[in-house]
Amino acid sequence: MQKDSYHTIKHPIEGLYKEKGSKFLAYAWPVQNEEEITRHIEDLKKRYHDARHHCYAWELGVDGMNFRMNDDGEPSGTAGKPILGQIHSHELTNILVVVVRYFGGVKLGTGGLIQAYKSATADALEKAGKVEFTIDKSFTIRFAYDLMNPVMRVVDEEGLKVEEQIFEADCRLTLSVRESKYGALVDRFQQTYGIDLLKAED
Repeated sequence: MQKDSYHTIKHPIEGLYKEKGSKFLAYAWPVQNEEEITRHIEDLKKRYHDARHHCYAWELGVDGMNFRMNDDGEPSGTAGKPILGQIHSHELTNILVVVVRYFGGVKLGTGGLIQAYKSATADALEKAGKVEFTIDKSFTIRFAYDLMNPVMRVVDEEGLKVEEQIFEADCRLTLSVRESKYGALVDRFQQTYGIDLLKAED
Protein backbone atom coordinates (compact mmCIF):
# COMPACT_ATOMS: atom_id res chain seq x y z
CA MET A 1 0.00 0.00 0.00
CA GLN A 2 1.28 3.46 -0.88
CA LYS A 3 2.19 5.60 2.10
CA ASP A 4 -0.29 8.40 2.76
CA SER A 5 1.47 10.08 5.67
CA TYR A 6 4.93 11.40 6.40
CA HIS A 7 6.99 13.00 9.17
CA THR A 8 8.93 16.21 8.95
CA ILE A 9 10.29 18.67 11.52
CA LYS A 10 7.98 21.17 13.22
CA HIS A 11 10.14 24.24 12.64
CA PRO A 12 13.65 25.31 11.58
CA ILE A 13 16.39 24.03 13.87
CA GLU A 14 20.17 24.37 14.21
CA GLY A 15 22.97 21.99 15.15
CA LEU A 16 26.72 22.23 15.72
CA TYR A 17 29.78 19.99 15.58
CA LYS A 18 33.42 20.97 16.12
CA GLU A 19 36.52 18.99 15.23
CA LYS A 20 40.19 20.05 15.12
CA GLY A 21 39.33 23.72 14.71
CA SER A 22 36.71 23.18 12.02
CA LYS A 23 33.13 24.20 12.79
CA PHE A 24 30.16 22.51 11.16
CA LEU A 25 26.94 24.54 11.48
CA ALA A 26 23.82 22.57 10.60
CA TYR A 27 20.54 24.20 9.58
CA ALA A 28 17.35 22.24 8.94
CA TRP A 29 14.03 23.46 7.56
CA PRO A 30 10.66 21.85 6.81
CA VAL A 31 10.01 22.46 3.09
CA GLN A 32 7.27 21.81 0.55
CA ASN A 33 8.95 22.39 -2.82
CA GLU A 34 12.24 23.02 -4.61
CA GLU A 35 11.65 26.78 -4.76
CA GLU A 36 11.73 26.95 -0.96
CA ILE A 37 14.85 24.80 -0.91
CA THR A 38 16.68 27.04 -3.38
CA ARG A 39 15.74 30.15 -1.42
CA HIS A 40 17.01 28.74 1.90
CA ILE A 41 20.31 27.64 0.35
CA GLU A 42 20.89 30.99 -1.36
CA ASP A 43 20.05 32.92 1.83
CA LEU A 44 22.44 30.79 3.87
CA LYS A 45 25.26 31.24 1.35
CA LYS A 46 24.82 35.01 1.59
CA ARG A 47 24.72 34.85 5.38
CA TYR A 48 27.87 32.72 5.57
CA HIS A 49 29.60 33.99 2.45
CA ASP A 50 33.02 33.56 4.07
CA ALA A 51 32.57 29.82 4.77
CA ARG A 52 34.47 27.32 2.66
CA HIS A 53 31.63 24.84 2.13
CA HIS A 54 27.81 24.86 2.16
CA CYS A 55 26.89 21.17 1.83
CA TYR A 56 23.33 19.94 1.83
CA ALA A 57 20.77 17.23 1.26
CA TRP A 58 17.02 17.34 0.89
CA GLU A 59 14.08 15.03 0.28
CA LEU A 60 10.49 15.65 -0.79
CA GLY A 61 7.50 13.31 -0.97
CA VAL A 62 6.91 9.81 0.37
CA ASP A 63 8.22 7.57 -2.41
CA GLY A 64 11.94 8.11 -1.69
CA MET A 65 12.58 9.17 -5.28
CA ASN A 66 12.83 12.97 -5.00
CA PHE A 67 16.05 13.93 -3.23
CA ARG A 68 19.40 15.66 -3.82
CA MET A 69 22.84 15.69 -2.22
CA ASN A 70 25.62 18.23 -2.70
CA ASP A 71 29.21 18.01 -1.37
CA ASP A 72 30.03 21.60 -2.42
CA GLY A 73 33.74 20.98 -2.93
CA GLU A 74 34.27 18.39 -0.21
CA PRO A 75 35.55 14.96 -1.35
CA SER A 76 32.78 13.02 -3.08
CA GLY A 77 30.44 11.24 -0.69
CA THR A 78 31.77 12.85 2.49
CA ALA A 79 29.10 15.53 3.06
CA GLY A 80 25.81 15.27 1.19
CA LYS A 81 25.53 11.49 1.63
CA PRO A 82 25.95 11.44 5.45
CA ILE A 83 23.52 14.38 5.72
CA LEU A 84 20.92 12.45 3.69
CA GLY A 85 21.68 9.35 5.72
CA GLN A 86 20.65 11.17 8.89
CA ILE A 87 17.44 12.38 7.23
CA HIS A 88 16.64 8.74 6.46
CA SER A 89 17.70 7.52 9.93
CA HIS A 90 15.23 9.94 11.50
CA GLU A 91 12.56 8.88 8.96
CA LEU A 92 11.92 12.40 7.73
CA THR A 93 10.95 13.92 4.41
CA ASN A 94 9.95 17.35 3.12
CA ILE A 95 13.13 18.58 4.75
CA LEU A 96 16.31 20.42 3.82
CA VAL A 97 19.54 20.25 5.82
CA VAL A 98 22.50 22.50 5.03
CA VAL A 99 25.80 22.16 6.89
CA VAL A 100 28.12 25.16 6.71
CA ARG A 101 31.80 24.37 7.30
CA TYR A 102 34.46 26.76 8.51
CA PHE A 103 37.86 25.11 7.94
CA GLY A 104 40.10 25.05 11.00
CA GLY A 105 43.41 24.45 9.23
CA VAL A 106 43.66 20.70 9.89
CA LYS A 107 42.41 18.19 7.33
CA LEU A 108 40.03 15.63 8.80
CA GLY A 109 40.34 12.93 6.17
CA THR A 110 37.48 11.10 4.50
CA GLY A 111 36.30 9.30 7.63
CA GLY A 112 36.58 12.43 9.73
CA LEU A 113 34.53 14.46 7.28
CA ILE A 114 31.79 11.84 7.07
CA GLN A 115 31.58 11.73 10.87
CA ALA A 116 31.54 15.52 11.14
CA TYR A 117 28.70 16.06 8.65
CA LYS A 118 26.77 13.17 10.15
CA SER A 119 27.21 14.49 13.71
CA ALA A 120 26.29 18.09 12.86
CA THR A 121 23.12 16.93 11.12
CA ALA A 122 22.25 14.53 13.95
CA ASP A 123 22.68 17.31 16.50
CA ALA A 124 20.07 19.39 14.69
CA LEU A 125 17.59 16.61 13.96
CA GLU A 126 17.72 15.09 17.43
CA LYS A 127 16.61 18.44 18.87
CA ALA A 128 13.84 18.90 16.31
CA GLY A 129 10.26 17.99 17.13
CA LYS A 130 8.56 15.73 14.58
CA VAL A 131 5.14 16.34 13.13
CA GLU A 132 3.03 13.97 11.03
CA PHE A 133 1.06 15.03 7.95
CA THR A 134 -1.40 12.96 5.96
CA ILE A 135 -1.73 12.95 2.19
CA ASP A 136 -5.36 13.64 1.43
CA LYS A 137 -7.60 13.26 -1.60
CA SER A 138 -10.51 15.58 -2.44
CA PHE A 139 -13.71 14.46 -4.14
CA THR A 140 -17.16 15.84 -4.86
CA ILE A 141 -20.44 13.96 -4.43
CA ARG A 142 -23.97 14.82 -5.55
CA PHE A 143 -27.09 13.65 -3.74
CA ALA A 144 -30.76 14.47 -3.11
CA TYR A 145 -31.63 16.69 -0.16
CA ASP A 146 -33.46 13.87 1.65
CA LEU A 147 -30.10 12.05 1.99
CA MET A 148 -28.61 14.98 3.89
CA ASN A 149 -28.74 13.36 7.35
CA PRO A 150 -27.13 10.01 6.44
CA VAL A 151 -24.47 11.77 4.34
CA MET A 152 -23.55 14.14 7.16
CA ARG A 153 -23.47 11.18 9.54
CA VAL A 154 -20.80 9.56 7.34
CA VAL A 155 -18.90 12.87 7.24
CA ASP A 156 -18.94 12.98 11.04
CA GLU A 157 -18.09 9.30 11.58
CA GLU A 158 -15.16 9.38 9.15
CA GLY A 159 -13.86 12.76 10.29
CA LEU A 160 -14.03 14.17 6.77
CA LYS A 161 -13.05 17.73 5.98
CA VAL A 162 -15.76 19.68 4.16
CA GLU A 163 -14.11 21.94 1.58
CA GLU A 164 -17.24 23.19 -0.18
CA GLN A 165 -20.97 22.63 0.22
CA ILE A 166 -24.14 23.44 -1.69
CA PHE A 167 -27.43 22.46 0.00
CA GLU A 168 -30.34 22.74 -2.43
CA ALA A 169 -32.70 20.21 -4.01
CA ASP A 170 -29.59 18.83 -5.69
CA CYS A 171 -26.88 18.90 -3.02
CA ARG A 172 -23.14 18.83 -3.57
CA LEU A 173 -20.29 18.32 -1.13
CA THR A 174 -16.58 18.53 -1.79
CA LEU A 175 -14.83 16.45 0.85
CA SER A 176 -11.25 15.60 1.75
CA VAL A 177 -10.14 12.22 3.12
CA ARG A 178 -6.88 10.46 3.90
CA GLU A 179 -5.82 8.74 0.67
CA SER A 180 -5.83 5.21 2.14
CA LYS A 181 -9.52 5.59 3.09
CA TYR A 182 -10.64 7.02 -0.24
CA GLY A 183 -11.69 3.81 -2.03
CA ALA A 184 -13.71 2.39 0.87
CA LEU A 185 -15.41 5.72 1.46
CA VAL A 186 -16.48 6.14 -2.17
CA ASP A 187 -17.83 2.57 -2.12
CA ARG A 188 -19.81 3.36 1.03
CA PHE A 189 -21.44 6.40 -0.55
CA GLN A 190 -22.19 4.61 -3.81
CA GLN A 191 -23.34 1.21 -2.52
CA THR A 192 -25.19 2.33 0.61
CA TYR A 193 -26.83 5.49 -0.68
CA GLY A 194 -26.45 5.33 -4.46
CA ILE A 195 -24.59 8.62 -4.45
CA ASP A 196 -22.68 9.67 -7.54
CA LEU A 197 -19.04 10.70 -7.44
CA LEU A 198 -18.71 13.78 -9.62
CA LYS A 199 -14.93 14.14 -9.53
CA ALA A 200 -11.82 13.34 -7.58
CA GLU A 201 -8.69 15.41 -7.22
CA ASP A 202 -5.25 14.65 -5.75
